[in-house]
Amino acid sequence: MIRFYFGIFLIISVVNADIYFHFPPGSNNRVNERTANRANAQNAFDSQNNNKGGYNVPDATNQAYGTNSSLQYYLKFFQSGATGKTILRFVWTNQHGCGGNEETNPTKQTCDLILQYMCQDGDINENDLDKFRNGVETSPQTYTPEKTSDAAGKLADVKTTRRLHESWNYYDRCHNRERNKGLFIADQTLQGNTAIYTRQDSAGTKYGYECPEERDYWPYISPWADIAILTSNTSRCSFYQQESFNVKPRHDCIETRNGIRTSTKFNNEVNCTSQGGKWLLLYSYLEKAPGYTTQVSCEKASSSRYQYKWAIPHDTITVKEECLVLHPQQDLSCLQAPWSRSNYLGLKSDAEPLSYDWTIPSFPSNKIKRCIARIRYNISTFDYDLYNINSTSNGKVKSPVKNDPVVIVDDGIQLQINLNTDQTGRTFQDRTHIFEILPRPNGINDNENIYNWNMLGKRGNIVQTYPAVEYDFTPRNLQINRNDLIHIQWSGSNTHHNEGNSDGQAGADGQGEEGTDRSNLVEIRNRDENYPYPYEQTTFWKNVKVRWSPMDKSNDNIRKDDLALYFASSGYYRCQRAVDCTGINNLYTVETQTTKLDSLLKKAPASFEGALLQANPGTYHMMCTRNNNFSNRAQKGTLIVT
Repeated sequence: MIRFYFGIFLIISVVNADIYFHFPPGSNNRVNERTANRANAQNAFDSQNNNKGGYNVPDATNQAYGTNSSLQYYLKFFQSGATGKTILRFVWTNQHGCGGNEETNPTKQTCDLILQYMCQDGDINENDLDKFRNGVETSPQTYTPEKTSDAAGKLADVKTTRRLHESWNYYDRCHNRERNKGLFIADQTLQGNTAIYTRQDSAGTKYGYECPEERDYWPYISPWADIAILTSNTSRCSFYQQESFNVKPRHDCIETRNGIRTSTKFNNEVNCTSQGGKWLLLYSYLEKAPGYTTQVSCEKASSSRYQYKWAIPHDTITVKEECLVLHPQQDLSCLQAPWSRSNYLGLKSDAEPLSYDWTIPSFPSNKIKRCIARIRYNISTFDYDLYNINSTSNGKVKSPVKNDPVVIVDDGIQLQINLNTDQTGRTFQDRTHIFEILPRPNGINDNENIYNWNMLGKRGNIVQTYPAVEYDFTPRNLQINRNDLIHIQWSGSNTHHNEGNSDGQAGADGQGEEGTDRSNLVEIRNRDENYPYPYEQTTFWKNVKVRWSPMDKSNDNIRKDDLALYFASSGYYRCQRAVDCTGINNLYTVETQTTKLDSLLKKAPASFEGALLQANPGTYHMMCTRNNNFSNRAQKGTLIVT
């Protein structure tokens, strides 16, 4: 199997912290740890990051979900319409620098950032062993190489209490498939010959069901769909756009046992077909369309918006053609990476967070999707021909880079360079927890734009949270048109205690009950003030229409003062008067709640589904009362509507 490699990636010596998602919150392999450090770096993926980074799986209520995964909260985002976009801003920090232009504004390394996602139908059976899970324990999924059958091995290995991203079958194929021996591995000695062994991971260490060769190289046959590539070398964009698995199907060796796909050791056509395998073309896809059962009916369903294809999906088990909805076939987004300084987990050159605005896809089935996003961060050196080097330069004699080489400078002085060749091709990574992409609600038109306005960060001061971040809005400044909609929501955990020995400072400073995240939303006059408006003086709540809310209230049946109360109490109250909240909502009123909300929101849920609003023109400054601790942290944001 021919694979293109994404670059040869340099990093300096021993690394302390590397790339972290802040919104949607990245796990860095955390689940529900009360400790400052994550419990298991091998939980689901190889992040190469500091043990202290990441955010816990969000809680849906004011109590930790414990062993009950149904009490976890999934952030919810609406899909795009036919012409109306839904914009979700990814926010991250990367330590080792990126961006700039290699010719006129070079940083200390060349880099590429790859944003990807994968989804499955939201109605997947709870007992399905391929169902994405955040997990309720920190141990990784297991894998038993010797098994009586694939089905028996999968049943014995997969635990529904543990995080699952890639499937058992995916890892099984990776574990048994011969690695790509055309790749440059410098002077490294790999301890095996299958795709779990790479220059970065010569021992073949297992991280969940991630395939190490796929993690370290691109493009690759995998369940991950490309969102964008942000690069310091935009002259490569046409290559990235043409080679993305989104738009270019790839061949793989397929072997079957009793009509069911099994793993194979062959990675090229000659060896595959000579040993009885089939060299078949596999497709990435947006979603499957099982309602179409023939090629004619399937491909006839194509329109200017969606392309349907009768083909074999990359994750096939039956090795039969199915009706697939392909990814949009226009060019993959490929942009200049935002500039960031080396050795600094901070902002880009304009003092704004590193970010990318994703236009969430739309799905013709209108089904709820359960999704995960990831960011991979590759940093590279030009100490050799980065884009053309291959296996002919492997070995201690031929490799142009060596481990900790000693070089001779003036007058024969010898100096040692601190270099590890398994790090001159290194990939860092973070992944989000599961989030949902929802169909647009009734009454939300296909041509309306939706912007997500959210909260990020976790409990603690700047040192305690690092390399995560303190609370803030994202975007901090959101500017939209009066015809656009905003979806305001947030998530949090009840177990961010930050206890024990760690790679940094332990402790969880903040207001309210220890270890708990809480946010709310009130209006303030200006961002340099800290007292919220009383409702009578607010302008925001009186100038918005409720287009959708999870409590089935819209602009026609919600009082504006109740809307302000709903956001100020993080959903603990939905109405002041019982008469204004009927049905299930009647339990959540000032009159009917038996336990009154305390001023630091202890009883409020950690996460809040919010509402979809439309605002009249104006500038609105907003704040969270609990986390806005003057001189310590500021959780404030501004909405500008024109």
